[in-house]
Order: sequence, then structure tokens, then C-alpha cells
Amino acid sequence: MSRRGKSVYHEAAHKAAERELEVSSPDAARSGRRPAQKRTFYEAAHKLGYWAPPGPSAHEEESEATRMRFEALKDVDRDVVAHAGKAVLALGALGVVYGDLGTSPLYTEQAIFTNYHATAVVTAQNVFGAASLIFWALTVIVSIKYAGFIMRAHNRGDGGIMALTALLQRNRVPRSAVLVTLGIFGAALFFGDGIVTPSISVLGAVGGLSVVSNALTHLVVPLALVILIGLFVLQRFGSGTIGWLFGPVLLVWFATIAAFGLAEVVKDPGVFQALSPSWAVRFMADHGAAGYLVLGGVVLAVTGAEALYADRGHFGASAIRLGWFGLTLPAVVLNYLGQGVWILHHPHARDNATTFNPFFQMLPHAALWPVVILATVATVIASQAVISGTFSVARQAVQLGFLPRLQILHTSRVEGQIYVPIVNWGLCIGVVVLTLVFRNANSLGDIYGVAVTGTFILNTVLFLAVARLLWGTRRRKLAPVAVLFLTVEVSFFSANIAKIEHGAWLPLAVGLLLSLIMINWRRGQLIVTRKRIAQEGSLSEFLDRLASKEAPVVRVPGVAVFLNPSRETTPLALRAEVQFTRTLHERVVVVTIDNVGIPHVEPFERLMVQQLGQGLFKILHVTVRMGYRDKLSVPRALELARKQGLLERNLDLEHATYFLSRITIASGSTRPLQATREKLFILMARNAASPIDHFGLPANRTVLMGTQVTL
Repeated sequence: MSRRGKSVYHEAAHKAAERELEVSSPDAARSGRRPAQKRTFYEAAHKLGYWAPPGPSAHEEESEATRMRFEALKDVDRDVVAHAGKAVLALGALGVVYGDLGTSPLYTEQAIFTNYHATAVVTAQNVFGAASLIFWALTVIVSIKYAGFIMRAHNRGDGGIMALTALLQRNRVPRSAVLVTLGIFGAALFFGDGIVTPSISVLGAVGGLSVVSNALTHLVVPLALVILIGLFVLQRFGSGTIGWLFGPVLLVWFATIAAFGLAEVVKDPGVFQALSPSWAVRFMADHGAAGYLVLGGVVLAVTGAEALYADRGHFGASAIRLGWFGLTLPAVVLNYLGQGVWILHHPHARDNATTFNPFFQMLPHAALWPVVILATVATVIASQAVISGTFSVARQAVQLGFLPRLQILHTSRVEGQIYVPIVNWGLCIGVVVLTLVFRNANSLGDIYGVAVTGTFILNTVLFLAVARLLWGTRRRKLAPVAVLFLTVEVSFFSANIAKIEHGAWLPLAVGLLLSLIMINWRRGQLIVTRKRIAQEGSLSEFLDRLASKEAPVVRVPGVAVFLNPSRETTPLALRAEVQFTRTLHERVVVVTIDNVGIPHVEPFERLMVQQLGQGLFKILHVTVRMGYRDKLSVPRALELARKQGLLERNLDLEHATYFLSRITIASGSTRPLQATREKLFILMARNAASPIDHFGLPANRTVLMGTQVTL
């Protein structure tokens, strides 16, 4: 093809796109197209993007295509697409998914044999019984429940309690309000757990210094504080630069704890009989209520189980199961059994509670320093996973409307690498306070478990709701699953209730407070939305009246972009511009953000463009669909729409002016309780992140126009 031929083709493609927009009917909707496998358009391909140009009957097809794009968002069965082999993904999952579960051997058996009357005397029955309880807790909660059953429930591959909540909310199932409230409470409990996990993990690792030498005991707390504060300070810079090390480091960690556990097990192979459930049953039967309370220590072994499910969207179910059954479970079980053998052979070591630490004491003296360093690195990785998970839950809550806009910074180009300052420093304060008050992992074990087991129960309830209401599973099939999971989890929860007087109320109180805040925000937001809609009025009627006004509206040059929650109502900023200045820009684009209850929306599903109004007062309406893990940027979304051919090629987005309708909220209640809730909502609204930052708008080209709404 000649150079001249290429130029003609380029011009034709450009003009065809413009003609398409000019002749489209007012109600015609245009949406992106799925990219084809192979295109060879030469120069025109660069200008047209990665989507095929419209065919002869494109407009007849567009409305149906748009409808199908919306229908495609309901395809919740779409799963994670693996871009690597299972072994590679499983290695990557080691550093993210199993950090908490993998470092639990540092303090679990220490807590069981220090804090409970049932294990005050070291006997074979007590050692085997405790090991059996740990093994079967891991089997029922992690292997059967999370890896086996709940991993099947996903929201386009995404897992976690917020994913289940979004799934139920979007499908508007019966009693959805109650189920969503339970999901909010479960997510809030995750924040409470996020305060305890870094403290107990790092203190458990650094506590090995006491085993190396009693003279180093006084350094445990200061060193732990330095590590923890440094970890929170570094969050601003992201973990992407060292993230590739997480998997290999945890691989070395699991190999190490398995090797040292096996070294003890070969001294007394009879410990393998502890894997029989009969030892757990016998332990509970012999010790009665005292044995029941030991479950409060056993739960420390499974506190990271939620991570297997929450990180499903990053690695996929198969890779996570492979990592669990192929490496993590055998390694931790061998270490727990090895600690049991050491305790059985050193029955009087428990008498000195300040130095008792079976994980480090069973090591050869020459291995203490290397393992203390390795354990510290492993617990930092585990803490990083919890902190990053808390950031993700906070962002999901914002996208789903459960929290006000928060300042969210993206620390790298990798999706998911985010930093939420207010959450980071809130966690930091809580972690520092707990470290200073409790000073060792054994004492922190007294407050750990209530929030985690509460999350377990709520996750099971939501999973059963999904299975019954969305999958249509029969009750007789769900009943055995419900009885098994809830019996175990309610037992763990009730056993941990006894810890409340020792401080376990703290993470529970944090979860309860945050859930009330989220519920209050959600309720206030609905009230404000209802009253704002009443002020905005119909957009179609507003456009129809523009042509009939006695004083004509003057059209001014430029592109104006108005953000508005819906297509049906008039942006308050647009109404104010016409009312007070009697002007209207030549090109007007109204943008609506549609936060859908799925983690990610593909580019070809993200946008829909409709033309509204007639005659001289036509405007374009752009719907931008965003998942709760997607990064929101209105300018980039409009550029994508132009690239896909949904907006005119000559639309000057680079110099567009953005208009935001800022609402001032006033309290209108005289009842004390209601007034308090309204003041809390107003306080949160006032301290929300700037809408300019939230929507990714250019600050020098954004105009805020306000109005007032009374609650």
C-alpha cells in the first residue's frame, strides 16, 4: 500500500467515527467492544485503538451490545485467569496468603501450655490432646471449610467477606439488608484483627532473644517497636520493590520449621498418633470446662485462615490449595508435633513461664540466631500482608458506599499496591499501644481470637446465604455443612469470650465501633441522596426548557464535564451555571460513576455513551462502570471512551473544565440520639478526601459549586 493510500484510509476512519456520532439517535447507547484476536489496520489502528470499526449496521447493534455489556456484569461465574503455572502462583501466594498461618507456631503451643489450667501438668495425654486439637482445627476450618467449600463462592474470582457482601447486595436477595449488615460487621472485625496480628507476630519472633540469652530480654519490646514503626513508615513507599522476595523467604521459612519439627518427631514417632481425633475428644472429655477454654489458645493456629479466601482473586483457588496442601499444612503440622515432643521430654520447662518458648527452645543453640532473624523477617511479611489487606478492605468499603471518600495513594503501577494514610496511622497507634501494654506474644494471646472467630462465623453465614439464595442449593445438603462449621466456630468463639476480661474486648470494640460508623454512613448517604435528587430535578425536562427560556442561554466555547450520580437528574452545578450565568458550554458531557459489585470491570465493559436532548441543547452522558478494586480516574475514562470511538475524536478533553456539585450538610433533628448520628455523619462528610483527588480530576481545571441539604 502506498503512503498516500495509508493517509486516505486514516482520514476515512476519522471521518467515519465523527459521522457515527452525528447521525446517532438521541437515545442510542454506545459501548466498548471486546478486542479481537488480531488486527492489522496500520496507521488507522493506532488512531482507532484496539477495537474494530463499526460495521454498516452498527447503530442497530449498539443498543443490543450495550444491553449485553450490562448483562455481562452479572456473570459472577467468571473466574481468575491464570497468567502463570500453578507452581509459580503457589510460590507467590506463600508470601501473601500464608504469612499469619505460617508464623502461628511461634506462639500457639506456648500460649496453650502457659495460660490454661487444663495443661498445667505436662502429660502425654495433654500434649497429644493439644496437638490433636490444633491439627483438627486446621483440618476443619482451613482445609475443609476455606480451601474446600467457601473457595467455591467467589465474585468474579474475588474472595473475602466483602466480596460475598457485594455479591448479595448486587443480587438483592431476600433479607439482603440483614446480610449486608453482617458483612459490614465482619469487615469491621477484620480491622480489629489487624491491630493485634502485627504485634503478636513480631513480639513472638523477637521473643526468641530471651532464649538466646536472658540478658537480651530487655531488648525485646524496644526492638519490636522499632520494627513495627518502621514497617508502618515504609507503607508510603509500597512493597512492590521487595514483594518478589516474599514467596522465596516464606519457602525457606516453611522448610526450616518443617526440618526442625521433624528432627524432634523422629525422637518420638509415637506423636503421630496425636493426629487421631480420639485424642482431642479424650482431652475435652477429661478436662471438661477447663479443656473447653483451651480452644481459646488453639484458635491461634487458624487465625490466618481468612487470608486464604480474601486473596483468592490474586492467585486463584487452585494455586492457593496447592500451596496449602503441598507445603504449608505439612510444615506447620510437623512443627507443632515437634514442639509437642520437646514439651513431653522437658516437662518442667513450663514451670518458668517467662522463658518457656518451645518453638525456640527445641532448636540447637547454633541455630538460634539465624532462626530468630528468619522468624523476624517472616513475621514482618505476615504483618505486611495484614496491613495491605486492611488497605484493600478500606478501599472496597469506600467503593461499595460503606465509608466516605478516603485518601488512597497508589504506590506502584501494580494493581492493589495502595496506601491509605488514615488507616495506616490508625493501625500504627493501635499496634504500638498493644505492644507497650502487653509486652510479649504470650500475653497478647489472651486478647486474640474473638474478632477472628467472629469473622469465621459471619463468613459461614454469608456463604450459606449465597449457596441457598443464589445457587439454589437444597437445605438438606447445606444442613450438614452448616452444622459442622458453625459448631466448631461457635465453640471457638464462646471459648474466646472468656478472654474479654483480659482485654479481648478491645478488637471486638474496634470492630463494633467501625461497623456502627459504616452503617450510619450508609444510612446518612441514602437520606442525602434522596434529598439531593429532589433538588436536582429531571435532566430531560431541564434540557427541554432551555430552548423555551425568555432570556436565551449563551453558548460559550470549550468542553464542560459535569459529574452526577445518575443519568436521570440534572447536575446541580449545571443547573447553577445556567441559572446564575445564563451560559452553557458548546460541548457538555455528564459523567456518572456506576460502582458495580465486582472486583474489576474490563475496558470494553467499562463505558457507555448516550446522547441526551435535542436541537441545539444536546449533551453526552457517559456511564463509567467501576469495580471495587479498580482505580478511579474520570479523565482517563473519558480518554478511553474517545479512544474506543464512543466520543468525538476532536473532543478537546485536554482542556476540558470539570464541574463538581459540592453538598453542605446540616443537621435538622432535635432528638438527642438522632442528632448525634447526624453530627457523626456530618463530621465524616467534612473530613472525607477531596472529590478532586477521589475522581482523579485536574485541580487547575476543576470548579466546585455548592448547595445545602438538611438531614
